[in-house]
Amino acid sequence: MRGRFAPSPTGYIHLGNVWTAFLCWLQVRQAGGTLVLRIEDIDEQRSKPVFEQALLEDLRWLGLTWDEGPDAGGACGPYVQQQRYDFYAACLQSIQERGLLYPCYCSRARLQAIGAPHAGEHTVYDGHCYGLTDEERRQMKKAPSFRIHVPPRHIAFSDGIYGRQEAFLPTSCGDFVLRRADGLYAYQLAVSADDGAMAITHVLRGRDLLSSTAQQIWLMELLGYTPPVYTHVPMLIDGQGQRLSKRQHGITVRELRSHGVTAAQVLSYLAWKGGLLPDPAVYSLDELLHYCDLQRLGQKDIRMDDDVYQAITAFT
Repeated sequence: MRGRFAPSPTGYIHLGNVWTAFLCWLQVRQAGGTLVLRIEDIDEQRSKPVFEQALLEDLRWLGLTWDEGPDAGGACGPYVQQQRYDFYAACLQSIQERGLLYPCYCSRARLQAIGAPHAGEHTVYDGHCYGLTDEERRQMKKAPSFRIHVPPRHIAFSDGIYGRQEAFLPTSCGDFVLRRADGLYAYQLAVSADDGAMAITHVLRGRDLLSSTAQQIWLMELLGYTPPVYTHVPMLIDGQGQRLSKRQHGITVRELRSHGVTAAQVLSYLAWKGGLLPDPAVYSLDELLHYCDLQRLGQKDIRMDDDVYQAITAFT
């Protein structure tokens, strides 16, 4: 098994990040596999070196160690996405040579106007720029993004938590962006190419990414890679049903640590809230490895206590 934890250094890690990191670590360590830490910093505007350094420090403090990564090295490096742009360019060139890549000149206003008609649905690109002639493209004044044209194909896979999934690419994702108009590479290209090149066999991540898995599987196959086994896990949510996120200023590891909370308390609390442990008590890392069973994970999101700090410190 080769698993990976691939955080973005866009803020200090909070309990939602720790939850996913812990489950990745647990899955790989219980299987005796190799854990890869990959820094996904292609969002250049929001990614900061200070957050990357803090991320490494916080994961080490938690005891969630890795075998390959930006500081540990490994045969599949570099492990920081901003250092992998040449590789993404080569992948893009390979796709272009197959005639699947085309420029898209649609403005943000037009893309928003396409809009999903019903709440909870996502927007699928209508293919407007796919049929443009060479002359029409020459007349365009703005820099284009580049989309990949998807075939009329069904993608099916079995998720470790949510079971069988099936998607018809033209209606589930449509033609999607691989390189943005500003020249930066899109997440879908980077994550698919990296998982393939790093020989990742198992991906465990939040269920919010379940809907994009089919297009990543297809893209990996197109690039000549074998897709990994996927396990999407329920999210941590607050009292209002919103998932914990950096933008919502969820409780960070740094805040908890500064108030005297221990790593064992944090991980034991999360394992108990997630249903992996029967009793609300403090467990060591070795005990967590022994007692936690990923098969106990359900499909419903996990609601955090209103006062998380008090709940965690109650673990003794």
